[in-house]
Amino acid sequence: MSAIPVLNVTILPTQEKHATIFNYFDNLQEGEAFLILNDHNPKIFYEQLLSERGNTFTWEYLEDGPVNWRIRITKKLISYRSNDTVGSIVANDLRKAEVFKKLGIDFCCGGNKTLAEVAAEINISETNLRAALSAVDEHVHKNLFEDYNKWEVDFLVDYIINIHHRYVKEASGIINELARKVTEHHGSNHPELYDFSKRVNLFLIDMLQHMEKEEKVLFPQIKSLVQHEREHKQGNFMKGIIPGAIKMMMQEHEVSGEDLRFFRKLTNNYTLPSDACNSYAYLFKKMEEFENDLYIHIHLENNILFSKALVLEKEV
Repeated sequence: MSAIPVLNVTILPTQEKHATIFNYFDNLQEGEAFLILNDHNPKIFYEQLLSERGNTFTWEYLEDGPVNWRIRITKKLISYRSNDTVGSIVANDLRKAEVFKKLGIDFCCGGNKTLAEVAAEINISETNLRAALSAVDEHVHKNLFEDYNKWEVDFLVDYIINIHHRYVKEASGIINELARKVTEHHGSNHPELYDFSKRVNLFLIDMLQHMEKEEKVLFPQIKSLVQHEREHKQGNFMKGIIPGAIKMMMQEHEVSGEDLRFFRKLTNNYTLPSDACNSYAYLFKKMEEFENDLYIHIHLENNILFSKALVLEKEV
């Protein structure tokens, strides 16, 4: 058995310490390890490594001060099981969403499907799908994405309202006006725009009504549940409301996912015709932007927020 490499951090210039440790870690093969020696507890680096590389390593104190600190860092063996759901995979590492999106796999509304199921649906092997997921770790650092799964439930509620709900409210008017304008100017040559414009308007109305129900009923109940659990205060929390409301919201999310797929089919994946004007191009750009935001929006609710809320409800 070969000796584990040792990195003595104390002899490195301060500005080079973290970069050197990252370099050591990135050059490890799965299952390999190295030791770092330091003159203080490198807790800040542990948090940085966790943020930028995710849950891909183990951190073991072999010596924990007060003079010397010796830590073994091991790169985990990463594997995806056939029964792992796409929603749980993205919940643990949002970078994986890009793989699913490129392959046309719905990770938000269809987040309860297993890797085996989605691989069969798109006619690729599980081996190739797992390889594509693992490759993300080598090319995209996790610090580009938030680790929403670690957030407090009530904070996540506020984030969804302030970021995603606000975005939908602001973008809806812009998209509706663009769809109307483009249909007026190009509908005679592209009659599918009449159906597109009508369906987009109904879709956005449904989205706004859906969010109002979340903000007035479900989200306040979830926040009251968190307060009840954290501070032992009953507040406005009423047991039994949350599961039913979540079921309804997830059904409406399914409809939203179907609408998004309809828009893509009707527009040939937002392919612009040769006579498209700037407004036409901007409309399609906004629709793709809206779709990307909504996928993350629904993923945060279906696969993280709702799951956590249901667990809390059972514990009360």
